[in-house]
Amino acid sequence: MPVALIVFGVIATSGYAAKPRSFVGSSRAILGTLSSLTASTRLGDFDGDGDLDVAVANGRHWPQQNFLFLNQIRGRFNVQRRLGADWRTTYATEVADLDGDGDLDIAVGNDMAPSQVMLNDGHGRFVPGATLGELSSVRSLTLADLDGDKDIDILATSRGRPNRIFLNDGHARFGNEKNFGGPSDSTISVAVADLNADGHNDLVLANRDGQQSYVLLNDGQLRFETKVYFGGKSDETRAVAVGDINRDGMMDVVAGNIGQPNAVYLGDSSGGFETRVPFGRADGQTYAIKLADMNKDQSLDVVVGNVAQSNAVFFSNATFFRDQVGDAFSETRFGDVTAATYGLDVGDLDGDGFDDIVTANSGSLNRVFSNRPKR
Repeated sequence: MPVALIVFGVIATSGYAAKPRSFVGSSRAILGTLSSLTASTRLGDFDGDGDLDVAVANGRHWPQQNFLFLNQIRGRFNVQRRLGADWRTTYATEVADLDGDGDLDIAVGNDMAPSQVMLNDGHGRFVPGATLGELSSVRSLTLADLDGDKDIDILATSRGRPNRIFLNDGHARFGNEKNFGGPSDSTISVAVADLNADGHNDLVLANRDGQQSYVLLNDGQLRFETKVYFGGKSDETRAVAVGDINRDGMMDVVAGNIGQPNAVYLGDSSGGFETRVPFGRADGQTYAIKLADMNKDQSLDVVVGNVAQSNAVFFSNATFFRDQVGDAFSETRFGDVTAATYGLDVGDLDGDGFDDIVTANSGSLNRVFSNRPKR
């Protein structure tokens, strides 16, 4: 089916009730060193003191040490702690309570090295848990309850190899596993959400290397047999997120692309994603996407991490998505244009009620950007 295209200017200057925001870095708000090849940062209260800490995944293809940075007060990360004894080729650290004991554990995804669960003792100290399957070229992990049994399962994407689901037995053991997607898909990331409102979590795959991205619908028995494609066959999609961007009650897909604009694919009542809203640079190099309400206007905004281009927050314009008036987004840039931002996360680090940003930069300093009123 043809894809409807909505075109707009990238920079908008009016039409927002919320006050403009900026994202401010500091020479003290850094995590790690210039030698860190960081692929992912994830936020969570690991030590149980009520504020958000940061797990940093280092290495990518070259073994390095992973770390925790513990928030001491209002976004000051003055304590660094090793995560695991071994140096590994880590692409992902994802956070959830995997063993049901009330604290946050960490799943670590590695490239051709054992991926593993790290279990929290409740005070931010972690011991090795279950190993996840065979060695694979893991590019991302996603944590969600896929089988409806109230515990958190793990999805691992692998570029050029089978993607895997590891089902949790409720005690952070993951012996029951199965494939999803094609056996040679170049899947870089996957998002999980109930896209068709049937009560079951579906999968949204970001593919590259000439493979089209698609949705896999869950039939309730973990048989993902129905595909719904989005984007073009030549799209190089590296990041994907899901949320109701236009506030119509249906989930939309946000794709981060390489060598082309990013795009929002609006979900419709037929279960498709035919309407495309492009945003960002025509030669974009987006490696990471997060959705959050960054300016407290009740709309989801898009936080984008780029390689060798400025990172940006794209603030949603509710009037555009409701009435097709004005521009879809206004853009606020942040960070170093030379940084290779492979990942990012958002959360309120300093307790002021606004989400801040932590970037994962490969070969340059990882940084915290505080969300402040624009002057």
